[in-house]
Amino acid sequence: MVTFLQNIKQRFIVFCQQIRGNAVPLALRFSPFFSFIIPLYILYLLYPNTFEPVWTGTWENRVGYILFLWLFSLETIMAWEELQTKEHKLSIKTIIMIVALSLPTVYVVVANYLGLNQAIVDLALKHNIKRDWAALMPLSTEYIVFACLFTVIVVLKYGGKALRFYAVSTSFLITVGAVYTINNMYPFGEFTPFQVMVTPTAVIAEKILILMGYKTTLFINNNVPYLFAVNPENPRERFAAGIDWPCAGVESLVIYTVTILLFLKKSSLSLKLKAFYFSIGALVTYFINISRIVTIYVIAIHGGAWGTFHDYFGPLFSITWIVSYPLIIIKSRDLWVKLRKRKEGKT
Repeated sequence: MVTFLQNIKQRFIVFCQQIRGNAVPLALRFSPFFSFIIPLYILYLLYPNTFEPVWTGTWENRVGYILFLWLFSLETIMAWEELQTKEHKLSIKTIIMIVALSLPTVYVVVANYLGLNQAIVDLALKHNIKRDWAALMPLSTEYIVFACLFTVIVVLKYGGKALRFYAVSTSFLITVGAVYTINNMYPFGEFTPFQVMVTPTAVIAEKILILMGYKTTLFINNNVPYLFAVNPENPRERFAAGIDWPCAGVESLVIYTVTILLFLKKSSLSLKLKAFYFSIGALVTYFINISRIVTIYVIAIHGGAWGTFHDYFGPLFSITWIVSYPLIIIKSRDLWVKLRKRKEGKT
């Protein structure tokens, strides 16, 4: 881990030196980043509420694009020395690259101003997707299209081998788009492979509520757990809700996965240790989501603004942990090295 930290430190030093030395190579390296700024700005002007965690009653949003840009920036810095950028003279290849960089903006314009989004909605309705979820198909399609365009830009700029440097950010876009598409096609927990995660989540949440003194009832209908909880001291204080697979931590697990993979893939840890840290983090992420569900019930039972917590503050449970976990790994490894050296010194 010490070697890993020294490697990251050296990469940041080289990165900062290039910033001071010449802004042109910097701009060229981050050109894929800038190619998404204009289309995302247009989308923000058109749909500002979709850049919030939850909008108009759905958890599908465009917050993932912010994380994607962050992941891209980190991957670019971490692969700074391996990414070779040649001086671009006016040529067919340069023109093709410029066209490729403009494609995300072109797509957003065509989709939102020339009727492509409506065509996607009509196609979804034609294939018996429910109207409310058909209206969300353009968003899930947008994620997948952006992933494809980003791949094209990276290949044209650096060649196919460079895709390994951007495997995490690319996979993130594809995964989010796929998860949203599945939810649109199979809403209300109809997608059984994901819904399998929900029952143990609901059972554990129920047990915790019982330990806290609440009376609960849990039943399952069509793979969807319905959890009812009441305050025995005041039977009027109660709350009931169905729990679909999005509430089982799928989104937080996706964010955790791409973040920790980015952190671990450049580390000098053994494969066994990487698997260990990944498993522990995934387990904690899952149980944090359970605590979020329990907190929602407690707030709702006592008449609090559970919707506000669910939409805004709840996601902070997982995000805070995901951001903190890499630091915990670093500190734990540093502590282990110090303890081992101290033990060797005594012997």
